[in-house]
Amino acid sequence: MIPLMLNLIILSLTHRNYEPQFFLKLTTDLKDHLETFNKPDPYIALRFWEFRNFTIARLCITIASQMQAVIVGWQIYEITKDPLSLGLIGLAEAIPSISVLFFSGHITDTSDRKKIVMASVFLMTICSMLLLVIASGSLDFTDQMTVYGIYAVIFLSGIGRGFSAPSFFAFVSQLVPKENLPNAITWNTTTWQTGAVSGPAIGGLLYGIIGPTNTYVAILIFWIISIALLIPIKKKPKPEQLESQSLIEQLTAGLKFVFEKKIILGAITLDLFAVLFGGAVALLPIFAGEILFVGPEGLGALRAAPSIGAVIMAVYMTRKPLTKYAGRNLIIGVFGFGICIIVFGLSRNFFLSFAALLLSGAFDSVSVVIRATIIQLMTPDNMKGRVSAVNSIFIGSSNEIGAFESGVAAKFLGTVPSVIFGGIMTLLIVTFVTFISPRMRKLKL
Repeated sequence: MIPLMLNLIILSLTHRNYEPQFFLKLTTDLKDHLETFNKPDPYIALRFWEFRNFTIARLCITIASQMQAVIVGWQIYEITKDPLSLGLIGLAEAIPSISVLFFSGHITDTSDRKKIVMASVFLMTICSMLLLVIASGSLDFTDQMTVYGIYAVIFLSGIGRGFSAPSFFAFVSQLVPKENLPNAITWNTTTWQTGAVSGPAIGGLLYGIIGPTNTYVAILIFWIISIALLIPIKKKPKPEQLESQSLIEQLTAGLKFVFEKKIILGAITLDLFAVLFGGAVALLPIFAGEILFVGPEGLGALRAAPSIGAVIMAVYMTRKPLTKYAGRNLIIGVFGFGICIIVFGLSRNFFLSFAALLLSGAFDSVSVVIRATIIQLMTPDNMKGRVSAVNSIFIGSSNEIGAFESGVAAKFLGTVPSVIFGGIMTLLIVTFVTFISPRMRKLKL
């Protein structure tokens, strides 16, 4: 841009008469230079090495968790052949996660966030070790004892997840400048979805080739890599607490804040019901085994499909952010998700089912990125842990509760009707929120 301006000055001093084409070309060149100069850098957050380490660690953690989810689901279903048992996996993780979230949010906002991140990762690593021991057969468990043992380990991992959700969310805001947070959030979502793509695919493939025991060994390797990447990140200062509050007030401050901020509450509510009633993923072992007949390899592909769509959309949003018309795009994202779930429930073709899940992931990615951006930008730093805890109660744990709801619905309604019911309920909730919340429709960031 500077050379262009210098040329303009020189030409102004040395020429008296100019053709109109000259000024047209000059104006065009200036416009192009300005557009280039003002174009946002889609990789700005990745230029901070601590955020890069954190992001790659998050990728490894997600791959490990998603691989584990596929293996555990298939193991349980192979033993029980009961859809309700699949729902109970989600419930076993949700109960402890919800139980500790208010406390973990408070700890995140008043303690060294890196320590909380590391402790939660260590605990979830230990849980994977225990699942490896169970899968190896060294404990000589009966089938019933194996199922109960897996549920117990998943319960323990739920505690780790209850601490990881708010600490991970809050820690991100300390790794990049505030003006780069939207880009960091988008990359964080992209990374998570990339892990969610590769994790199920790798898990399903390895399960079919080398069995559960060796697959758990691979999972442990990913956990170890994540720990190695997190260790070099420097600890950050504790958030400054602006006022003295009682313990109860501190624990419930996040909930109070969310209900006072109607925009945050609306964004969370939309995603809550989409997750709660759109829990088709929990029933994928049944679809893979009894409806589509594609086995554990097909199960891995189906588990990966939503995340493939989410990754594509998230990468697109790093270059073309959809946060300007945040409210409108959030509503469209959740509505599209509901349509995709209905199509998946009706499908009897593997490729159509895969496509429906892929598109559901793309729509879901829009709502996830927008909701996370809204929460990060509207929440003060000393409240991020507690607000994230509330968000996790409503959204994160709803994944497991939604899985339980899907299992119960499948038990009494049948597998296919339960999925279609979930999609219809999602559409009804979105329509209701759209009409009662004009501020949400008009929200811009």
